Amino acid sequence: MPGPKPNPVESDLTLPKQVDVVVIGGGIIGTSTALELAERGVSVLLCEKGEIGAEQSSRNWGWVRLGMRDPREIPLMVEAIRLWEGLENRIGRQTGYTQSGILFGASGKRSHGNLERWAQHVDGLQTGTRMVSGAEMDALLPGHAMSLPGALYTPKDGRAEPQWAAPAIAEGARDRGAFIMTNCAVRSVDVEAGRVVGVVTERGRVSCSQVVLAGGAWSRLFAGNAGIFLPQLKVLNTVMRTSPVEDGPESALWSERFAIRKRADGGYTVASGTGNVVDIVPDSFRLARRFLPAFVQEWRSLRFRLSGRWAEEMRQDRHWVPTDVTPFEHCRTLDPEPSARVLRQAWADARKAFPALDKAEIVQSWAGLIDVTPDAIPVISPVEDLPGLHIATGFSGHGFGVGPGAGRLMADLVTGTTPCADPTDFRLSRFTDGTRVRADAGF
Repeated sequence: MPGPKPNPVESDLTLPKQVDVVVIGGGIIGTSTALELAERGVSVLLCEKGEIGAEQSSRNWGWVRLGMRDPREIPLMVEAIRLWEGLENRIGRQTGYTQSGILFGASGKRSHGNLERWAQHVDGLQTGTRMVSGAEMDALLPGHAMSLPGALYTPKDGRAEPQWAAPAIAEGARDRGAFIMTNCAVRSVDVEAGRVVGVVTERGRVSCSQVVLAGGAWSRLFAGNAGIFLPQLKVLNTVMRTSPVEDGPESALWSERFAIRKRADGGYTVASGTGNVVDIVPDSFRLARRFLPAFVQEWRSLRFRLSGRWAEEMRQDRHWVPTDVTPFEHCRTLDPEPSARVLRQAWADARKAFPALDKAEIVQSWAGLIDVTPDAIPVISPVEDLPGLHIATGFSGHGFGVGPGAGRLMADLVTGTTPCADPTDFRLSRFTDGTRVRADAGF
């Protein structure tokens, strides 16, 4: 069964010869960056190798959450929620955004304590975040049959429709003057005297002074060809959606066994709360030292496997010249097979927790590849080794909700505007320990 289809976005017919900024990647990060730049009067070209939002930006859970964020992401997420609240009016298109609240369920005393401690990170931010239990939790999760001791409730969190959001933002950017080119892979950056002066696409060259790489799971490959070290791996997450359900919860719920959120069509998106698959690929060994602490910490939620992706990535070119046909043209859309095992378990657990789901059917299932970094927070940063190149990637499964905020921060960095959030923790150089590391150094 093919993955979800985002709302179609027609490509502009003619590639511009010159712009101020080229954004590579038409997911929610790239489209949000293009929107922000275009609104500031910057001439911007958004290039997408396939269709807008066709990979992880349309395959995620659709959560817009502050709850349980890494503390370093909280200021950026606060800005993102503020932007989501006005986004539909701003662009004149539907994203499906609803501020319905999200709950993180506690499975026992230890997890209850962890949730309580996290809530201290948002003290003073007037988010309404609190622990709930008993009748208040039952009212937020009508019809549930779980024996949860409590849950962290973030009422300002919500949901949007992944298949709508990135396309709507792209069209909003075009309304403000951005060029949108689909099925147009950027092959390489053009460099003169040590700085970016353009890009070479499969349809020709475009002059520009700045480039934003927002390529999601493809970013490491593109950066490596440019000689830039970007430690990033891919994690597979499986998702399903149901037919419409009556009397289900409005608020989304995460638990250790499953996660659920209501959709605009009345059905539910259901996924495993912790069931992620890590395909063993050549980069697993190249980056093993850097990812080992994360693997040790998250080993309960990760299932490692040897699959066909090893051979696929082994055959994949890692270096090319602008006249070559690139891996981005050989694979327009990453559409991996969902995990049947994860589907069965999550669906069984969700129906046990919410008996109303027994009347529903699984309408569609899919998988997506999440771009992850060793510390599970993104890179939103200029590249010190190559002036004019910026990177916004590695959102580690958190990118959809924070997308509008990340786009604003990236646009701030590109234009030299006061950042909407402190970018220090998102700098690329944190992975090089203060030393210059090139991608061709064997990493």
